[in-house]
Formats: sequence, C-alpha cells, structure tokens
Amino acid sequence: MEFISTEHQHRRLNPLNGKWILVCPHRMLRPWSGQQELPQLLDDIPEFDSNNPLCPGVVRANGSRNPDYKNTFVFTNDFPALLENVPQPPPSEDDPLFQAASATGICRVMCFHAKSNLTLSLISVEEIELIVAEWINQFNDLSRKYIWVQIFENKGSAMGCSNPHPHCQIWACSFLPSEPSIKDEYLRKYFQKYKRPLLSDYITKELQKKERIVIENEDWLVVVPYWAAWPFETMLLTRNNNKRLNDLTEKQKKSLAQTIKELTIKYDNLFQCSFPYSMGFHGAPTGEMGKLDDVHWTLHAIYYPPLLRSAIVRKFMVGFELFGEMQRDLTPEQAAERLREISGEKHYSENIK
Repeated sequence: MEFISTEHQHRRLNPLNGKWILVCPHRMLRPWSGQQELPQLLDDIPEFDSNNPLCPGVVRANGSRNPDYKNTFVFTNDFPALLENVPQPPPSEDDPLFQAASATGICRVMCFHAKSNLTLSLISVEEIELIVAEWINQFNDLSRKYIWVQIFENKGSAMGCSNPHPHCQIWACSFLPSEPSIKDEYLRKYFQKYKRPLLSDYITKELQKKERIVIENEDWLVVVPYWAAWPFETMLLTRNNNKRLNDLTEKQKKSLAQTIKELTIKYDNLFQCSFPYSMGFHGAPTGEMGKLDDVHWTLHAIYYPPLLRSAIVRKFMVGFELFGEMQRDLTPEQAAERLREISGEKHYSENIK
C-alpha cells in the first residue's frame, strides 16, 4: 500500500524544539457539529470609542490621557504581567521538586493606528513601515537591559485579544523564556554539527522544494513550516542572515512591511473575515546574553492562526494535543497551496464596498 501524505497519518519532527507533530489529513472528512466562532468582522467595530482605553485622547484606568496620536503610540501596560521592582523568591530548596527563580521585566502596549476598525491588512505599507520602525526603537531601548524582548500580537477574540483596537504587546524579561531557550539549544546543536544555521539551511531547502512557500521576495520568505501544528501556521524568515530586528537595513524594513501586508491580506481573504492569529518575533537573545555567540540564530516571526475549515470553525488544541502531542488535520503542503493561491494584493472587503 503506497503512502500518500495527504491521505495517511504520519508524524513530522520540529527541529527547533525536538517535538513531533501528528498529521492526520483524513480527519478533514469528518462532519463538524461542535462549537462555531462568531466571524471576526471589522464592520462591527467603531472607528473611535471614547470608552476604549487604546483610542487617542481617552483617559486610561490609571488616569493617564492618551495623546491624539495618528499612527504608533507606546505606553507601559496599566496591568502588566511583569514588574521591574518586586521581591525575589527565597532561595530554592535542595529538593528538585520545589524550585523557584526571580522574574522581573516590563510590559508595554503599542498601538498600530488611531482607528480601531483597521488592522495590518487594511492600513498602508507606509504605515506598517512606521510600525516596524517603532518595533526597532522599542527593541533597542529594552534590549540593552533585558535578556529577552518579546514582540507579539494577539489578533481577534478567538486568540484571546480583549481589545479590538489594532495593537501589539512588548514584554521584556530578565530571563530567557522556555520557548526561545529550547530553540536556542536546538539551533546551537545544529550549528555545532553542520557549521551552518539551521534556519538558513531550511530556507535553502524550501526554495528548492517549493512545496510550502506562501510568499517569496529578495529579503523574506514566508512558508507553512514542514512541522506546522496550527492549520494555517506560517513562518516569516529573513533571507539575509539577520540575527535580530535591529539588524535590518532600510531596504529590509520596507520589504518586511510589504510582506506583512501581503500575508495578512492573504489570511483575511482565505475565509473572508478578519483572520485571527497570534504572531511573535524570535531572534538572538539580548542584554547580557547578547554578548554570547549568536551565529546559530536567524531572525523569524511565527503566525499561529486557529481557523481550520471556515471563518467559524477553528482548531482546538485539546485532548490528544494536550496529553499526547500536537496534531494537525490538513497537511502543511495543502495549507501552503491554499494561502499561495489567495491574493495578497487586494483585500476582499474592497470588492464589497
């Protein structure tokens, strides 16, 4: 019996963390009678809401008034997960089952635009260039002191976003979090063995195979990773061996803005909705760890979108995914083909107006 990847279950290894992904494409044939999401429609969001703490000119919970900003605006989170000055836990006991460590940091919120009813897919490339520039400003500021600067965007209520205003968060940590710590270890081991960055080799092979490419230009490559767990997960990779966001040239910054615009339009056009996702950048550590060798790192961003079959049917990471290993339904190649064929130039809403 011949193995067919689009029909038969199999496992794929994620070389960035050593974890396996179970791929079960035949599950797409099963009927769905479970929960359905409310489709994310921007028509339901007002351009300005005087009760929204992220809007220009609004007074936030701590009494601060936002400026009348037009594009980007950054402030320290009024309800941060990390604080800079807190007591340290007592020294850990010798018992290996009861370990604690200090964790300090700072959490910032960055608004992308003054209008609440816009997303990255709907603002101009020039406005996204301003966002990229501010990401780098914040990264430069925080990376001098902190080991890890995590820029991430939760878009849509399906991914836990509690405020529809276009924004992201920036958490700076005194520690290297678990995900980048594991990735740092696997990237380092690969480089020690092959004398080349893992993701640089991966880019070369994806360009050769052309099975999972979604967007390709001189500076960036967007693929559905071979080991993707989320249905339409993508990875945005630098093709210039950059290690961190602040390594980018002016040309690379502009092309990053264009690539982000194209990818987010593709996402929205796939199911004709405001496509939810969580996105985050990973690059070489900073602060004191920035003095260490970083030759094994390659700057990249990961997009984790939950939608699976339509604008209202999502993938739930529960059951076997929690107690066994990550599992996906359609193959990464099938997901990449669908995203590749969808237009990234014109947003679907332009045809409705």
